[in-house]
Amino acid sequence: MHILVFGDSITYGAWDERGGWAQRLREYIDKKNLHDKGFYCLVYNLGISGDTTKEILSRFENETKSRLEDEKDHIFIFSIGTNDCLLLNKEKKMQVEEKQFERNIGKIIEIASKFSGKIFFTGLTPVDESKMNPLPWAPQFSAKNEYIEKYDGIIKSICTKKKIHFIEIYGHFKKGNYKSLLKDGDHPTSEGHAKIYEIVKDYLVKEKII
Repeated sequence: MHILVFGDSITYGAWDERGGWAQRLREYIDKKNLHDKGFYCLVYNLGISGDTTKEILSRFENETKSRLEDEKDHIFIFSIGTNDCLLLNKEKKMQVEEKQFERNIGKIIEIASKFSGKIFFTGLTPVDESKMNPLPWAPQFSAKNEYIEKYDGIIKSICTKKKIHFIEIYGHFKKGNYKSLLKDGDHPTSEGHAKIYEIVKDYLVKEKII
């Protein structure tokens, strides 16, 4: 079994000394490989900083084909959307506009379905708006939770319609002092990554994937 995790800098693991939530998932599964006879799984972290759904679509099929080989049982996890809903300050529009985002999510599911019936999307994480207007590292952009909530809702809605697994993240963060889980206003701290990992891992265990 292979688990391919596609996403952006949060998937990649920015600001976590242990490499992010996807790396923590790999560590958990690596231990299971060693101790659970009959279980074997490889986890690939395919997060790239700055990626939107547009970049995922451009690389998804080639990256998948190069890793699956003869492996028949594989799972896709997509954690994408935060960069799509960044506001371009000058143009006053989203980096990937709403309708295009909807089409991109649908297309990702369509292509992924050619390889596997086990497709998962994680929800998005909120930002600390006081640090994100504009983004210090990319001042042409701003980030606002109202846009993140909207795009998170789009992902959830499409997943519901297409019977695709959606792993809620946003609501779990907003319940508590979520700003303390953000390193720079956007990327999670190690504690934030640990929280995402636990949510994703528990969901995969509940669904008897791992």
